[in-house]
Amino acid sequence: MFLGIDIGTSSSKGVLTAEDGTVLAKVERTHGVSMPRPGWVEHDAEAVWWAEFVALARDLVRAADSAPLDGLAVSGIGPCLLPADAEGRPLRPAILYGVDTRAGAEIAELNAEFGAQAVLERAGSPLTSQAVGPKARWLVKHEPEIAEHTAMLLMASSFLVHRLTGRYVLDHQSASQCVPLYDLRERAWATDWAERVVPGWSLPDLAWPTEIVGHVTADAAAATGLPAGLPVTTGTIDAWAEAASVGVRAPGDAMIMYGTTLFLVQVLTDPRPHPGLWGTCGTWPGTYTLAAGMATSGAVTDWLRKLVGGEFADLTAAAADVPAGSRGLLMLPYFAGERTPLFDADARGIVAGLTLEHGRAELYRAVLEGIAYGVRHNMTAMTEAGGQARRLVAVGGGTKGGLWTRIVSDVTGLPQQLPADTVGACLGDALLAAEAAGVDTSGWNPVIDTVEPCPERTAKYEPYYRRYRELYERTTDIAHFLASEHHGAGAAS
Repeated sequence: MFLGIDIGTSSSKGVLTAEDGTVLAKVERTHGVSMPRPGWVEHDAEAVWWAEFVALARDLVRAADSAPLDGLAVSGIGPCLLPADAEGRPLRPAILYGVDTRAGAEIAELNAEFGAQAVLERAGSPLTSQAVGPKARWLVKHEPEIAEHTAMLLMASSFLVHRLTGRYVLDHQSASQCVPLYDLRERAWATDWAERVVPGWSLPDLAWPTEIVGHVTADAAAATGLPAGLPVTTGTIDAWAEAASVGVRAPGDAMIMYGTTLFLVQVLTDPRPHPGLWGTCGTWPGTYTLAAGMATSGAVTDWLRKLVGGEFADLTAAAADVPAGSRGLLMLPYFAGERTPLFDADARGIVAGLTLEHGRAELYRAVLEGIAYGVRHNMTAMTEAGGQARRLVAVGGGTKGGLWTRIVSDVTGLPQQLPADTVGACLGDALLAAEAAGVDTSGWNPVIDTVEPCPERTAKYEPYYRRYRELYERTTDIAHFLASEHHGAGAAS
């Protein structure tokens, strides 16, 4: 049996699986994020990452009922920056991935220092709020006393692996998002650039997500209930573990993850740098990926649900009766800025076309359609980069109910395969642990259904998509002004 545990943005999940991939137990804990200032998004690594890992591990060990365990893999939100001392003790809360936008000045600074095109060619990704390098430079500049004592650069997965095994190690896929500290084509740390960004910092050893990098120590066993000596793999970032959970591993495979944010991963055979996307190492040796992420998806649907009241099932049923186009509504879902392919932290949410005749059903459908337009925008960028999505697999909580996936397929014109289990990254973790133990996982989590696009609705959405693109371009100055006002109000308070 194998264990997989994932630390997400708003919840942590774990599974216990049999050798054939059957999920024997599922456990979950929910948490929030800390936003101490506008643009800052953080997690307390001890109170969230470690405490919830311990709770989930103990629950899963109980579910195993004394049966032997054969491996553990972990994943987590990323890329993140958790500075820690030589013992792996956090020195401050972890600075989260692209939703944390504090390092805008450092992005501009590093682009000027290294050259934006040189960074894209060497690291595979542009410098954005998703990159670790600017956040590390921000720490050096703004919290020098912490930077001075930083001995480890950790993410959620590597923090847990160090706490469990004592190893200071990071997987290549996560490291490739530490732009500009990693050389994508060399698959190694760019030590010359790293010394200029984080002088004196020790960077972790590198390994692949399916490599066993250590075993649970006696101290970790006492804290977690896990058996001492249990093999632990390197782990990775949650979206790539989630892609593994649904069999996205061959060139041309792509995953769309419907969660608090929305994420896309497409597998390649070689790097395909694109200024509007993230290019990374793949989960397995010899593979690369293009990745895209929208800053909000489920976060917006939840915002609207709380605003208008009701349950998701009721809102979904009401929105299903609204025709394509939401009776003349168009939404930009940039409620927390936008990541790919805009990389605009100051983009803002917009609802265009509102009248007194519109109600919550039209608004809810407009949210789903706005996110679907964003998916199409990102898939178009992937095609421009040379990626060819021959198979698209959907996963995550947003696949439930059927309406959202149907809208996305209609807007993009692409079918989406639905796997048997959409439990998420933790299942991918268990799969990686099983592969590390030599298990054939090809039969895990088979596809059980496919969402096919409707040509008539695809045609209906075409002019809406064009105007979606135009709406952002024509309102950028206004959105940026309002963002500056928002930031100023936050600072004044």
